[in-house]
Amino acid sequence: MSARETCPACGAAGMRTIHRAASVPTNSCILLDTVEEARAWPRGEIDLRFCNACGFASNMAFDSGLTEYSDRYEETQGFSPTFSRFHTELARSVVERHDLHGKRVLEIGCGKGEFLMLLCEMGAASGVGFDPAYIPARNTSGAADSARFIRDFYSEKYKDESADFYCCKMTLEHIHPVREFISTVRAAVGSDLDATIFFQVPDVTRILRECSFEDIYYEHCSYFAPGSIARLFRECGFRVDRVATEYDDQYLTLEAVPVESPAAPHPSEDDLPGLIRLADDFSVRCRNHVLSWRDRLDDLKRRDATTVIWGSGSKGVSFLTTLDVGEEVAGAVDINPHRQGHVMPGTGHRILAPEDLMELNPDAVVVMNSIYAPEIGAQLRELGLTPELLTLEVDA
Repeated sequence: MSARETCPACGAAGMRTIHRAASVPTNSCILLDTVEEARAWPRGEIDLRFCNACGFASNMAFDSGLTEYSDRYEETQGFSPTFSRFHTELARSVVERHDLHGKRVLEIGCGKGEFLMLLCEMGAASGVGFDPAYIPARNTSGAADSARFIRDFYSEKYKDESADFYCCKMTLEHIHPVREFISTVRAAVGSDLDATIFFQVPDVTRILRECSFEDIYYEHCSYFAPGSIARLFRECGFRVDRVATEYDDQYLTLEAVPVESPAAPHPSEDDLPGLIRLADDFSVRCRNHVLSWRDRLDDLKRRDATTVIWGSGSKGVSFLTTLDVGEEVAGAVDINPHRQGHVMPGTGHRILAPEDLMELNPDAVVVMNSIYAPEIGAQLRELGLTPELLTLEVDA
């Protein structure tokens, strides 16, 4: 049995390939300055395999040495009012549900520190955040003095950094040996059975159901469904208390507590038969969806339409590289000012500010994440523009 067939989550043999992609950029959110640099960026292979035993999916061709996480890694979504509202409400609900007032919080993969700062602003007494991409100058929160930031990956060497609340948002999907990592977290928590664990990851259920090829990219090597993440945490010494999908079913959140004796399975673990059915024909359905979008872009080109995508991050990079897009798309719009003026890894498309569209006057805008379509439509109207707004759903 080859290493590619052994599940990193449950250890079962026989993982099967459900999606392949060759020569994909190994970073999506890295800030690059020239087309030449973008097109020369390292590339890797995606061999997405599914485990019938637990429902976990993983890129079994992943090589962590090909990815970079540094101060030029720009992942912030907080410039979107839609996301900012969600993020703030998520922090508020977590603080209230777990009574974090006066508590100590530890965040793994804290990015630029936005969520940790929200928790501190809303009542947490202190915090420590881990992320090699953290930039001190970007933290303008009034609660900044309440937290320390360590510009490093969280690992067992930080096991003495104890907390009442362990938080990890949109980071576990970047880690390939997931069982090993969750076991490291459990070892760090130790005998503190009052600690609470909060994790957030993308939900692979939606990706499989909607053939969201734009959500499959190199940085994301691990893909969870409600059952697979609940099963992993349970088997690593936690009792799972809550599993929920949020943000238009895009995000999956889990809340758990450490236990000394094995916990009972969480009800979400019953999703395996449905996941297997989705995985069975995903390859064919996804290929058809990709071809339909290739045809759609070709049609726009035949009509001599000026087309842009909105969203220059991971979804945008995956969309452009999967479809091998060149001049059919004139650029990628992003409201994050730190991304504007740079170019996208792989294809080298220029990242534009919304205001740049006034000169470009596009005929079509392809929205990388449909949850932002109302916000984007309103912004286009404010600019006096009325392009066709397209989203990526299967029935789009």
